[in-house]
Amino acid sequence: MSEAQELQLPDNSRLAYRHLSGAGPGILFFPGFNSDMNGTKALALEAWCAEQGYQFTRFDYFGHGSSSGSLEQGCIGRWRDDALVILDQVTQGPQLLVGSSMGGWIMLLAALERPQRIAGLVGIAAAPDFTERMRSERLDEQQLAQLASTGFCEIPNSYDEGDPYRISQVMLDDGREHLLLDREITINAPVRLIHGQLDEDVPWECSLQIARQLHSKDVEIQLVKSGDHRLSETEDLQRLLQTVHHLRDTLNNSPGGLPCTAGLVGE
Repeated sequence: MSEAQELQLPDNSRLAYRHLSGAGPGILFFPGFNSDMNGTKALALEAWCAEQGYQFTRFDYFGHGSSSGSLEQGCIGRWRDDALVILDQVTQGPQLLVGSSMGGWIMLLAALERPQRIAGLVGIAAAPDFTERMRSERLDEQQLAQLASTGFCEIPNSYDEGDPYRISQVMLDDGREHLLLDREITINAPVRLIHGQLDEDVPWECSLQIARQLHSKDVEIQLVKSGDHRLSETEDLQRLLQTVHHLRDTLNNSPGGLPCTAGLVGE
């Protein structure tokens, strides 16, 4: 397993990350909302990359996992900036981005900011614009009133009934500044999207909408009839590894080669 490390940011916050050196293109994993870099998918990818000798990086956003801060102090723009810091200061060369749930949204935002560093993208139940769906479809009148009066409300945790989490009005408002599905997503890299049709958190149709909005012509969707939101069963992990492996091989063997990154590392 890679060694735990930290980046100190100018505001004195700390980003926790783990990095394996190896052959490129590297693989950079983006966890979901209220998740961290020690999830099943991240660990499966790291173990596979270590076996293959590939570069791999995983990290925790501000307010998540081992990074500093609290969840309710974060927002989409902050977490995108966290990802860019990791991309710029930790990874080397072209990167294949892998994003789970909210990580799929952050992954797309990061790719728009650093197109020359991005070799390809893999989304797992990718959830761009989930803050808008949360506001309009998930929050009830009591929660909306709590947001209006205190700036926060509690959301039941689907995976731990005894541990609800808080979201902030700031996060919902900031999400509106980073919406993607109402316009063309000007990413030209190849994209692979995997989505379970039993996903109760992010409708599988979201992946179809992402594909429609992407400028790239090299977009493929895998719908998993029996798959839930997490897609963390043994067969799901195998599918993820096969998808990343195939895309990586395709990138390495393509006539145009990988993106030129001269002068961009550390930018």
